[in-house]
Amino acid sequence: MTKKIYSYNVNGIRAAINKGLAEWIKQENPDILCIQETKAQPEQIDSKLFEQLGYKSYWHSAQKKGYSGVGILTKKQPDHVEYGMGIEKYDNEGRFLRADFGDISVISVYHPSGSSGDERQAFKMQWLSDFQNYIRELRKTRPKLIIAGDYNICRLWIDIHNPEKQQKTSGFLPEEREWFQSFIDDGMLDTFRLFNPEPHNYSWWSYRAGARGKNKGWRIDYHIVTESLKNQVKSANIHPDAMHSDHCPVSVEVKM
Repeated sequence: MTKKIYSYNVNGIRAAINKGLAEWIKQENPDILCIQETKAQPEQIDSKLFEQLGYKSYWHSAQKKGYSGVGILTKKQPDHVEYGMGIEKYDNEGRFLRADFGDISVISVYHPSGSSGDERQAFKMQWLSDFQNYIRELRKTRPKLIIAGDYNICRLWIDIHNPEKQQKTSGFLPEEREWFQSFIDDGMLDTFRLFNPEPHNYSWWSYRAGARGKNKGWRIDYHIVTESLKNQVKSANIHPDAMHSDHCPVSVEVKM
């Protein structure tokens, strides 16, 4: 059976609910929805609202209130849910949540941004290295992974508007793209690019200067899957018409 899996950085789940997120979920009817940047503690999230839509919800929040946080909504109860990676400095920021369904694991991940300065950029680069090592180890016991989320990196030259001028910007630094390529070379697939080689497909736009209306965006939200799932991925899409955030959702259909 094919399952629709969506990923959405909502930039504050309470704000997104106020902008019609629940109605959008009802309309799109995903089987699994991975959420990033909830900016809320679990008790601040109206889980009953999602229950009414037919979803079980799982949340991993940051210790710092109003910051970061990831979640997974799913129609089918997972066999197991793993909160965090077991690395305290990252788990304190609520960046990783894994749900296992049979032999497939679905991960909601929110990679750090480095845009606030050198210290956070260094934190981001260390995270990327540690995350890759963690995934490499995880694959020994969970070889079929769907890693959904906001990676805060444009992987390819065609994944950002005006790439020539953006190469010194966090999110498109050469070392970030080099990391992403090494992650892909480790036996991973960028599902959207399996189906769509075209430029100008973005998942995030600045709120400044009417960037979204002009489609001057970045593709930083992905479903990255292990190569072992290639034949089970049936489609992958970006949904720019969803307007609950400065991001839009991305989706993949997987036979599972």
